[in-house]
Amino acid sequence: MLFLHQVHSVRGEDDLAFEAIYREQWMPRLADGDDARLLWYLDQTHGTGPAYTVVTITGIRDGAAWQRLDERVRDGDLRDWHRSVDSMRHDCVSKLLFLVNWSPMQDLQLHDVPAVGSDHPPTLFMEDTGWPYARLDEYIRFWDEGYHRHIEARPRDQRLLEVRACFETAFGTGRREATLMQRILDPARLLQLFATPPQHRESSSSSTYMSDALSYRDQWESRLLRTRRWSPLD
Repeated sequence: MLFLHQVHSVRGEDDLAFEAIYREQWMPRLADGDDARLLWYLDQTHGTGPAYTVVTITGIRDGAAWQRLDERVRDGDLRDWHRSVDSMRHDCVSKLLFLVNWSPMQDLQLHDVPAVGSDHPPTLFMEDTGWPYARLDEYIRFWDEGYHRHIEARPRDQRLLEVRACFETAFGTGRREATLMQRILDPARLLQLFATPPQHRESSSSSTYMSDALSYRDQWESRLLRTRRWSPLD
């Protein structure tokens, strides 16, 4: 399965209209067939980065389905939708992703993803994208062995985060990078994380993840994202 990750710089005055056209057109029209489904619609929370930044992630069955979706957007039934979307944003940066071999969500079935978003409380996510100077496969392995497994070994009520997915960029479609999609389980503990300098995180925890990770990368980007209440996945 492929995942179309898009970062939209939305015109502030069109924020609600942009949301509506994804909720009322993109999501249900994808469900007319079996090729693709909208999975997440997320806002970058105000105060944590550029204003009116929206992240959407669309699951696509395979390469042939991606080609058919591209044809629909360029010359088919989604062309007018795309023209409307483009008039509501300043820019859009897209990439195609694959799940890494240890990532959760391996059993995701597109036909099980709701085509009509049900109302649910907004969910906070931390999206971390890293650019290693080590080999990419070594960095992805470290994320599993040195991070994900340690999180999974803790009781759920003691976790700050839950890894929902780990992606790597498809060959030729973007930077050499990997991305963690993490659901925030305890927002109060997240505030403690923000307030604690890195050197004290080391001394207050048995985990040495932050220092060990420097053997693989020292450049990454974190986004704090919030789902809209109708986002298919929470």
